[in-house]
Amino acid sequence: MLGTDVQSKPRLPGEVWVLVVASFIIALGFGLVAPVLPAYAKSFDVGTFAVSAVVSSFALVRLLFAPVSGRLVNRFGETWVYLVGILIVALGTGACGFATAYWQLIVFRSFAGIGSTMFTVAAVGLLIRITPAPMRGRASGLWATGFLLGNIGGPIVGAALVEISIQVPFVTYAVMLVVAAFFVWWFLRRSTLAALDNSTDQASMPVRAAVRLSAYRAALASGFANGWAVFGIRISLVPLFVVEALQSTPAIAGISLSVFAAGNAAVLMISGKLSDSIGRKPMAIAGLAVSAIGTVWLGFSGGVWMLMAASLVAGIGAGLLNPPQNAVVADVIGAKAKGGPVLAAFQMVADCGAIIGPLLAGVLVDQFSYQAAFTLTGAMSVVALVFWLFAPETLPRTEETHVASEVAGESGCLDEGPEVPLGERVSGRPRQPDA
Repeated sequence: MLGTDVQSKPRLPGEVWVLVVASFIIALGFGLVAPVLPAYAKSFDVGTFAVSAVVSSFALVRLLFAPVSGRLVNRFGETWVYLVGILIVALGTGACGFATAYWQLIVFRSFAGIGSTMFTVAAVGLLIRITPAPMRGRASGLWATGFLLGNIGGPIVGAALVEISIQVPFVTYAVMLVVAAFFVWWFLRRSTLAALDNSTDQASMPVRAAVRLSAYRAALASGFANGWAVFGIRISLVPLFVVEALQSTPAIAGISLSVFAAGNAAVLMISGKLSDSIGRKPMAIAGLAVSAIGTVWLGFSGGVWMLMAASLVAGIGAGLLNPPQNAVVADVIGAKAKGGPVLAAFQMVADCGAIIGPLLAGVLVDQFSYQAAFTLTGAMSVVALVFWLFAPETLPRTEETHVASEVAGESGCLDEGPEVPLGERVSGRPRQPDA
């Protein structure tokens, strides 16, 4: 066949790019809400602990529903769980904008947490399944970059929308989630690669088997620390720190979140490529070390410019950590196994950090100081770093057969010749339709 004699460098499947664009849309909307959520909760005349509880309730529901999400992915496939999850978040977030009491905000935010864990577990599962092992670091970095670019622009736009009304960012985010769901459905509805959701020949990897591996335990440790710092403290405590300790405005808090996201996005692709070349372990260790330094520095910021510098360093640390951490989880699961429960367990540990972090930090702020809260947060990264020191390298050194290569002819994304193959494998006989 024309084009089969020419071998080009494998490229990421097009489905990965669909997930990247969707992640950008979702994160852009999330960035609208993140800077105003603490102030919105505070408007119901509650204390710092109650404000932190809004963030923790979201993470708590994600934690409790994560095992169910893993089973749903194994039962119905990643694509549909992903779409339904996004729509649930849209409904819950839109309702937050119309909350008239603190308890309603907690309920609506918690409901959104159900959808959040559904689409997160499904998205990571799909990303693992459609990406060849030697490209997992890059795919993870690219996917995370989509989120981070959205988080850069989101807080800035959100700061402008809040001038209209503090409820507007929530409604806007809900609309953007619906747009993201439609985008993914439209482009994946006929995808051969994404449609392989219910393969009967795939074995499920049990969580107990994954936990026996020190590499997976290291990923759990860093996931916990990352959830504590990035998904907990950054959302609940940093905006309050800016307003109360630095005597600044919510707009400055939004800008600091954007600076964090910019530092994160600047190194994600670099970290992903290095994770696929020199290994997962050195990049994860570097990320945890930088993250610890930046996080502690945040608590001792004496002014806006120091806050921005510390946010940048913390963002770089998180960006260095994300691709190798996710790649290790993918390496543990492999391309041929259903890893919904293993992914859900990883997500649960990160959510535990996002729950415990804001609550414990809120107590430390009320009883001691912001410095104590940020120092403890940085210490969590140091503890995780110790786990990584004793973990083995998981980067595959030999090429493996991957489902993406098996359907490359149909998707036209891998090993393309001068002409995109239509209906045939890159090598071998035409793929027959299922009976």
